Amino acid sequence: MYILVIEDNPDIVENMYDYFEVRGHTVDAAYDGISGLELAVNNIYDVVILDLMLPGMDGLDVCEKLREQGHDLPILMLTARDTLGDKILGLSRGADDYLVKPYSIKELEARLQALVRRSHGGVTKTQLLIDDLELDTVALIVKRAGFHIDLPPITLKILELLMRQSPRVVSRLEIERYIWGDDLPDTDSLRVHINTLRNLIDKSFAKQLLKTVRGMGYCITDQNDS
Repeated sequence: MYILVIEDNPDIVENMYDYFEVRGHTVDAAYDGISGLELAVNNIYDVVILDLMLPGMDGLDVCEKLREQGHDLPILMLTARDTLGDKILGLSRGADDYLVKPYSIKELEARLQALVRRSHGGVTKTQLLIDDLELDTVALIVKRAGFHIDLPPITLKILELLMRQSPRVVSRLEIERYIWGDDLPDTDSLRVHINTLRNLIDKSFAKQLLKTVRGMGYCITDQNDS
């Protein structure tokens, strides 16, 4: 999962980094509502952990503004308030789930995974198909026109991102942050992985699905270039 944490308590954020990243998840963090909203709008995340009480803009306003702008990414709200009225208010402003502090971080992870599964449409979204390119995101099997294709792990992760976002053009920065988080590589590693992906899924086939949009980024689409 690519997780955005919007939380003003640095100890809580550090604990989340320590817990989630060793389990293979990527974590971004913002310590105030305004910065958190900017990150959520400009980057791709699987799920957001949103504290209710934040400097600059509180969690309810952040949640509401995201929904007003059409963003449907799952949001789990964290708060010390545990009354029914507070929970109803949070859900009514656009939150998908609500967890009261203190909480078990294992329960938090389980709730996040459930939200992500739900947002991806359950089982159907584990089978991605664009033209004759297929990706099974559970079995990690890639096929093109029925032929199996073996992809390295990072290249496979890029493929899944581009297929899930298709036909939208995904910027270089979005891809880099999705793969490497804040530890962006010094060299042009993304270009190498994109070239590897293109050689494996397109080179032997008449129709090219992976497209470079100059000055913008990359996309996988079966639509013809205009």
